[in-house]
Amino acid sequence: MSFSSGGRLNWWMGAVISASLLGACGSPEERAVEVPVEAETARDAVAGDVAVKLSTPRQSLAAREGVSVTVTLTNVSKDTVRLLKWHTPTEGLKEDLFAITVDGAAVEYQGRHYKWATPVESDFLRMAAGESVSYTVDLGETYDFSRTGNYSLRYDSDAHDSTVGNEGISQLRSDSLNLFVEGRPFVDVGADQDGTVSSMALSTANCTAARTTQVTTAFANAKTMSTNSINYLVNGVPPYLRYTTWFGTYSAANKTIVQNHFNAILSGFNNQSVIVDCGCTDSAYAYVYKNRPYRIYVCNAFWPAPATGTDSKAGTLIHEISHFTVVADTDDHAYGQSACKNLANSSPTNARDNADSHEYFAENTPAQ
Repeated sequence: MSFSSGGRLNWWMGAVISASLLGACGSPEERAVEVPVEAETARDAVAGDVAVKLSTPRQSLAAREGVSVTVTLTNVSKDTVRLLKWHTPTEGLKEDLFAITVDGAAVEYQGRHYKWATPVESDFLRMAAGESVSYTVDLGETYDFSRTGNYSLRYDSDAHDSTVGNEGISQLRSDSLNLFVEGRPFVDVGADQDGTVSSMALSTANCTAARTTQVTTAFANAKTMSTNSINYLVNGVPPYLRYTTWFGTYSAANKTIVQNHFNAILSGFNNQSVIVDCGCTDSAYAYVYKNRPYRIYVCNAFWPAPATGTDSKAGTLIHEISHFTVVADTDDHAYGQSACKNLANSSPTNARDNADSHEYFAENTPAQ
């Protein structure tokens, strides 16, 4: 990561707070005096606040070379702003942040699909007015460059019709960058490890005994909630309030799509070798790789979550298993109950493709 020479150099660590706070060793009163005025407040970035530029060393890449792209973010506003790290490459690519095509055909994202928790301060990148930061990422680790051809790359945090993470989003977008790339096999950098077999076709990995118990309970609850969801979809009666709340306009055809999703979700829990991996330490609830069933990585926000109910452990497992391409192939168009209800009204098609919408339908809190 590099910083521009313009403006005062800020060092971002962990919670993205003032460097003077991190280095101070006096009393709380003494430390408060040392806080720079400009570091006290930062508004959430909005569209146009942060400019994005892409650059590469060369315009043509051989198969033996990584697809390394440098992303430079510049705060072009007059204020200190903050934006969610997961909309940036601050900690690597944790979302589908690029719109990529090869000879006009879309290139598939192969990276992680998270269920994010409510952001805390450490989830934000703070940028002073005029400040620039640069990050270099190898797109070949998260996108499929197996085809030889002319690639068009554009950084676009809202490229996929998403309302994800409304807090701090600035709709980061760059101009397109054109590259010729010689095809290379896509290599999955996150190779699975064996799990520890427990009950109900469930295995765990990197879990303590106490956490294995919690995962086993969540797994059983997820099966019960999935069964309940199918029963509602089969036997529900007008006005189908539970359905319309989370998936929008009701029709027999639309209901069948969602019912097929939950049949596949329940079949995954019942008939597949699901592995829950407890090794993640991100602030999110969990993540999966869509094309790598049936391993679910649970993260820090998973453990304090309730067993059932809104944003629960069981609901998180339903959310994540729905992402797998061989299950329901859902995406993340919205997070949180309010955003998902709005999505159901504005785009029922996206709601039926939204992982959190499936989770909230299954959790059914408050009951409908």
